[in-house]
Amino acid sequence: MPVPIRRLFVALTLCCALLATATACGNSGTDAAQDTAAVVAAADSPSPTSSAERQKFAKARFVANAGLAAGATYQWIVKPWKAGKFKKGTKGRKFALVKAGLAGAFAYNRLKAATRNAQGDPTLSKALAPLSSGIDALKDLPSKLRKGDSADDAAGSFDDIINKVKDAGKSAGAEVTNQVPSAGQLAGGS
Repeated sequence: MPVPIRRLFVALTLCCALLATATACGNSGTDAAQDTAAVVAAADSPSPTSSAERQKFAKARFVANAGLAAGATYQWIVKPWKAGKFKKGTKGRKFALVKAGLAGAFAYNRLKAATRNAQGDPTLSKALAPLSSGIDALKDLPSKLRKGDSADDAAGSFDDIINKVKDAGKSAGAEVTNQVPSAGQLAGGS
């Protein structure tokens, strides 16, 4: 029985010490509550963004996403395709096809993100509107690349769409340059 009484005494002493410290340190409960409420309200209310800033950020995000898609496509689909790595009997063909499939899925993901980004800028959205069906058609190509089914056709389709996206961006004032993604980005999909 003496152990629980000691614990109760220690707990009661600590609670009293904390209560005394809290009341001695604070001004008043209402001032602290008002300060906390003001900080929370300031953090919750979004600051307005002008349409010019929204368009600027839309172009920047479009360029980044389209550049990553273009870099992945060129590095792991177009270069091996032009080097003949996708042909039957070629050494390292399976590995090249798997990498191309991953790069194709990554490029499709980034192109979809780029089209969403382009919606924030009227010029970009008009330039990319005709390409949306072509980008949607890329959805099944990564699996074809991984399997090796008509890899040459799939690689050509990716190359064609990427070049059209680059041209559309250039015509809208958002020039896209190839940015090769890291292996982590490629594996993560973003």
